[in-house]
Amino acid sequence: CKSDRSQEDAQEPKVSVFKSKLKKSVTCSVPRIRSTVTGFFPVMRWLPKYKVRDYICGDVMSGLIVGIILVPQAIAYCLLAGVEPIYGLYTSFYANIIYFLMGTSRHVSVGIFSLMSLMVGQVVYKEMFLAGFDLSEDSQASGPDGFNGSNSMNLTAGHLHSVELMGLQCSKECYAISIATALTFMAGIYQVLMAVFRLGFVSVYLSAPMLDGFATGASFTILTVQVKYLLGLKIPRHQGYGTVIITWINVLANIHKTNLCDLITSVICISILVAGKEIQERYKDRLKIPLPTELVVVAGATLASHFGELNSHYGSSVSGHIPTGFIPPQVPNFSLMSHVALDALPLAVISFAFTVSLSEMFAKKNGYTVRANQEMLAIGFCNIIPSFFHCFTTSAALAKTMVKDSTGCQTQVSSLVSALVVLLILLFFAPFFYALQKCVLACIIIDVPAKWRDSKNDAIVWLVAMSATALISVELGLVIGVVFSMSCVIFKTQKPKVSLLGRVNDTDIYDDVDEYANLALPARVQVIRFQAPLYYANKDTFLKSIYKIVGVEPFLEMTKRKKAEKKAKEMSQRRAKASGDNNNGDVVIGLVQGELEFHTIVLDCSAMPFIDSTGMATFKVLVKEYKEIGVRVILASCNTSVIDTLQKGQFFGKNDEDMSSLLFPAVHAAVLHANSTCAAVRLEDSVV
Repeated sequence: CKSDRSQEDAQEPKVSVFKSKLKKSVTCSVPRIRSTVTGFFPVMRWLPKYKVRDYICGDVMSGLIVGIILVPQAIAYCLLAGVEPIYGLYTSFYANIIYFLMGTSRHVSVGIFSLMSLMVGQVVYKEMFLAGFDLSEDSQASGPDGFNGSNSMNLTAGHLHSVELMGLQCSKECYAISIATALTFMAGIYQVLMAVFRLGFVSVYLSAPMLDGFATGASFTILTVQVKYLLGLKIPRHQGYGTVIITWINVLANIHKTNLCDLITSVICISILVAGKEIQERYKDRLKIPLPTELVVVAGATLASHFGELNSHYGSSVSGHIPTGFIPPQVPNFSLMSHVALDALPLAVISFAFTVSLSEMFAKKNGYTVRANQEMLAIGFCNIIPSFFHCFTTSAALAKTMVKDSTGCQTQVSSLVSALVVLLILLFFAPFFYALQKCVLACIIIDVPAKWRDSKNDAIVWLVAMSATALISVELGLVIGVVFSMSCVIFKTQKPKVSLLGRVNDTDIYDDVDEYANLALPARVQVIRFQAPLYYANKDTFLKSIYKIVGVEPFLEMTKRKKAEKKAKEMSQRRAKASGDNNNGDVVIGLVQGELEFHTIVLDCSAMPFIDSTGMATFKVLVKEYKEIGVRVILASCNTSVIDTLQKGQFFGKNDEDMSSLLFPAVHAAVLHANSTCAAVRLEDSVV
């Protein structure tokens, strides 16, 4: 009865604590509402504390510079996304505004990004192809007016294909942005759900070399997709796997149709852009602000194309009319979302992975913290809300973030300034880009591949992710890269390095004898380090490695000794029979004890992060097998996780009675104990 009462008494506080927590979580109060709102909109916390004198100059400067860089990129990346240039400007404007309100990073630049644009373009072109549009068309039939139900597209080009969306006839350009907004809305929904359910750990599986290889493969794909614009070729964009290979085959097959005007323009623009980057890199310590090379190229090329009438005289492909102002908002087409639901998932993961990693990297560099979950919410709403305003998927961009950081950015007020720069273009200057050649935009897009990694394993992951992305497709490249990267981790734990350790001079430090010279092996003690977790998948590797290093496999040694014992017993019986001994050769012969070179094995567990139940059982087997041949196995430098598992499995005996003789805090302590114990045993044997 007393025990039952005590259990009830113990449960009562738990129930009361649970009730109080539940009541607190559902209680609505002014401080709680304020905390929730300011947590959702971090700008309400830091903007009232904004130090105008200290921050305004750096924020305005960095915002203007990023805005100047952003304008040509926003127009150019629309070539990758397969939509009209105006939508790139919309995307850059809205993303900067929303991240200003919801982001926790002071330096990240969120907006249009080449990799996201490429992935959006892959989906847009695929869906347009499935809808029956001719991807080789080079017309500007409807443009943004297609959203307002304008029928002008059929007055001038009645032969063009169109589809019906929400009761309106939609041309190719209209359908393209409809696909892009539906895709963006779905990606944003996924990101918000990942934030709500705390699924940020997914980005852990996107290793640095995998992302590097994926981005490099994507850069090859980007270059390949832009080649037709650089050469002025009018060939359709390939759909499906092998985009890089098939596109290059099509380019080579049509190389004789190269537009010389576009080719010459591309060579000049690339030369100027490369020269600008070289000057920027060489004199970065002297230059206080980045060179606006892209803006200079765009402005110069636009003027040359306009006054030289390159479109009418030489057939050079131009951007076309870019309207001013804003198109009325529209709900993304829900009927298209089922088509792009799967395609939106990799976009969502890559977008938040880049955003969160860049936020944390620059926060650490500048001495503040960010909330990863809020970052996921921010980038999610940077996709959901703009999708109602004809925008496509965004994420943080490394290049523009580095520019913000290097030009004195202090807060996200700089993003507000960048948005104002884009707004000026949208309201007043957008039509001036009519004559801008598409080959110039392609020159701005192309990028230099990432560097080769130093690590052999990372280099292989990089190569596989890059090759799969470039040669198969961007989406499958991501999947293959993640799977291969995880497989490499599993392989490394299945085939880990197992080292024989030696002592460094007269210190208590032990290290790998294969890595360092002049290490002394302790007398008659084998010290071994297993550099991986011990679990069900690598237990056999663990045992085989131990057997190989010490040169003695217990089972074989026991078999050898039993054979020797049997042979000795038979010889003794024959001798007894020959001498007429009354015992008839029945001589007691103990197990033949072969003299081994060691009496103890010390397992250095410092590089063993955890073990599972199979690993614990493997330890038990190892101790038991070697004990049968007179060799002790003891552990050293185990972390608390390993010790807890061993205690739960009663590795140290009942009530841990053998812990003091099986576990030691350091390798040297284990070696000293082994030698002293062996000396004591020998002394007892000699006395007996």
